Amino acid sequence: MGQNVLLMIDVQQAMFMYDERLYREQEVVEHLQQLLTKARAAGTPVIFIQHTSETDEDFRENSIGWAIADVVRPLPHERIVRKSSWDSFYQTELGDVLKELGADRLIIAGMQTEFCLDTTCRNAYSLGYQNNVLVSDAHSTFNSKVLSGEQIVAHHNEMLGNRFVRLLATEEVHFS
Repeated sequence: MGQNVLLMIDVQQAMFMYDERLYREQEVVEHLQQLLTKARAAGTPVIFIQHTSETDEDFRENSIGWAIADVVRPLPHERIVRKSSWDSFYQTELGDVLKELGADRLIIAGMQTEFCLDTTCRNAYSLGYQNNVLVSDAHSTFNSKVLSGEQIVAHHNEMLGNRFVRLLATEEVHFS
């Protein structure tokens, strides 16, 4: 079996600065922390994906919101890959970093469900990473004008889990 890698997508301070709270925010944060603890204990590489935008002040480089969230602070040796689109692979070094690590299984968690998480799951599959896991209770989003955060998360777990990833709850994820 090849190398597992934990991808923490867009867990940035901005996600916790809005008046509206993320769906199941505290529970998701606890699950993200548990995943980090388990991955680090097993020596599994962790890659933090950091959204960077020139046009969105909340994600402008060096802004308060742009920083990786304190609740999942990277260790000095852990990689941070910056991206400027919803796809963690598009015009980033992620593919090269994964090849360098010998990664063949991505454990995916983070924010926001219907944007960066969805797009990254789909593209990872298309790029040949076809044994991936979406941690079903470790990603979140905000309510939209049409659907609640709960509905968005449930829909994406169902849709992505039937085609692009295997769904596992945090307690079911093992990095050994």
